[in-house]
Amino acid sequence: MDKKAIEHHVLGILQAIGENPDREGLRETPARVAAMLEEVLAGIAYTNHDIAEMFGKTFDIEDCGDSENVVVMKDITVFSYCEHHLALMYDMKVNVAYIPRGRVLGLSKIARICDMAAKRLQLQERLGRDIAEIISEAAGTPDVGVMISGSHSCMTARGIRNASAKTVTATYMGEFKDNTELKDLIKFD
Repeated sequence: MDKKAIEHHVLGILQAIGENPDREGLRETPARVAAMLEEVLAGIAYTNHDIAEMFGKTFDIEDCGDSENVVVMKDITVFSYCEHHLALMYDMKVNVAYIPRGRVLGLSKIARICDMAAKRLQLQERLGRDIAEIISEAAGTPDVGVMISGSHSCMTARGIRNASAKTVTATYMGEFKDNTELKDLIKFD
């Protein structure tokens, strides 16, 4: 990420909106914005494959016998930025489920995958697909479901200004595509 270029452009934006970038409250704003963007958009530097490798720590569950296992993690909080307006997508909750194939992901890795995939300019629909693809690769299973609920400031703070609007998206892979019981595991309460 080119922080110096970001600083230059933020300075230009401040001038373009009629602000004085030399006033006390704005002098360090270009550098602060550059540092913030480096942090909140860190996922841009990685492909889905890279993220799967970074957070792909798994554990053997072969000793669990013939029982059917489904791993479900709910209410993982993330935020992202809409690629259309660079507006904040907030109050986002991610529910993830997958059917292990002999190995399970470390639980913290599921949350880390969701967080890193969200640290990109995103669409909520793509975010769900990215998380599902990363979980699938990292856990070694084709069977993954992801449901996301979130608010978008491009809807709540501008445009229609509908403050209570929530967007819910679902991504189903493998067994989750046609199995209602599996889909029900990731629904929001």
